[in-house]
Amino acid sequence: MTSIIKVSEVIFRDDLYPRLDKNPHTVQKYAEDLDILPPIEVNHRNELIDGWHRWTAHKKNDIEEIKVLVTETTSDGHLLELAIERNSSHGLQLSQADKKDMARKIYHVTSEANRSEKKKHLSKILSVSERTVQGWLSRIDKDSKEARNRKIFNLWMACYTQDEIAERCDCHKDTVSEICRKMADLPKSDKPAADHLTDFDVPIYNIWKQQTKSNTSNHFGNTEARWFDNLLYLYTKPFDVVIDPFAGGGSSIDICKKRFRKYWVSDRTPIVEREQDIRTWDVTDGLPPMHRWNDVKLVYLDPPYWKQAEGQYSDSPKDLSNMDLSEFNKALSKTILDFSKKLNDAYIALIIQPTQWRAPDRKYTDHVADMINAVKLPIEMRISCPYESQQCNAQMVEFAKENKTVLVLTREIIVWRI
Repeated sequence: MTSIIKVSEVIFRDDLYPRLDKNPHTVQKYAEDLDILPPIEVNHRNELIDGWHRWTAHKKNDIEEIKVLVTETTSDGHLLELAIERNSSHGLQLSQADKKDMARKIYHVTSEANRSEKKKHLSKILSVSERTVQGWLSRIDKDSKEARNRKIFNLWMACYTQDEIAERCDCHKDTVSEICRKMADLPKSDKPAADHLTDFDVPIYNIWKQQTKSNTSNHFGNTEARWFDNLLYLYTKPFDVVIDPFAGGGSSIDICKKRFRKYWVSDRTPIVEREQDIRTWDVTDGLPPMHRWNDVKLVYLDPPYWKQAEGQYSDSPKDLSNMDLSEFNKALSKTILDFSKKLNDAYIALIIQPTQWRAPDRKYTDHVADMINAVKLPIEMRISCPYESQQCNAQMVEFAKENKTVLVLTREIIVWRI
């Protein structure tokens, strides 16, 4: 039976949804084609069975209603099995890790008398051999412990306190400390990525030209992941803490995970598909509530640019891009200086570009010079990040010719050493 309900009425049970890794790129793609998407599937309590990416795409576009197919379920286990069966027939297919986790969840709630038949059923709906299922479930206790340990480690990498992690994972904080200490001793297989020995070109010069974006998520003003990766290589080591208070689409999270850097990331308005990863925090209200500032080795600032991003994120006067120039300079320089007072033997990197085309009367506004004059901290390095000329349209080119001026094609990264 199909019907229409409010998007806000859909109940997402993270513990009863088969896909562990959500894909922001898929959400973006679906958000651009809402009209052709099939209904999502919910049970009689509006709990989501199938269609997380479609539902999240509706939320991203602020759509109030969504078409649903209603299927009655008899238990949590029944809902999960239906979700797995739907996933096997369409959409992004489950990874082996997801299948393993789902088999474990269903097996946990299966009575002893029915477990032999349940293994056969799991083999069928997960499209794996019975031998594979047997292997997964014969190690259920060990696997559950490993899953808990991974969760603890991931929360620790995201800079949650030991008390917060212990509460979330229902264990003692001494256990948290011991697990994180052991897992921070990286196996040989992880050390090449942590030390930038794989998937990385060492930056030699202070000109970082990037022809195409390397990010997978589409977000206005999304920072370039390769530049951020370069900064991690130059100014941090594995398990140092990195702060990014303008996290945007969350690309800094992905790079920090890859390079084994701890991270504290936030944004005024996190994108809906990463709201579980990006903390909600507005740096114009003050510094983030970090608990161990001595571990912070890099603060990465890619703020909304004055006038260039005006109205793109919000209509709030507290949004940096919506401020007048003097307020923008005051707020941004204060943020940099406030961070500098908390840091020791660390770096602050600001990526910014002059405003020209969107400035009043197209007047060249040099934010780089403004920040250097306002901050007055020791500069470690200045790095030029040129755009391709295709960034400029025909109207802009004609303006430059008529007014005998040149168009801005560069951003700059200023690195201060604290």
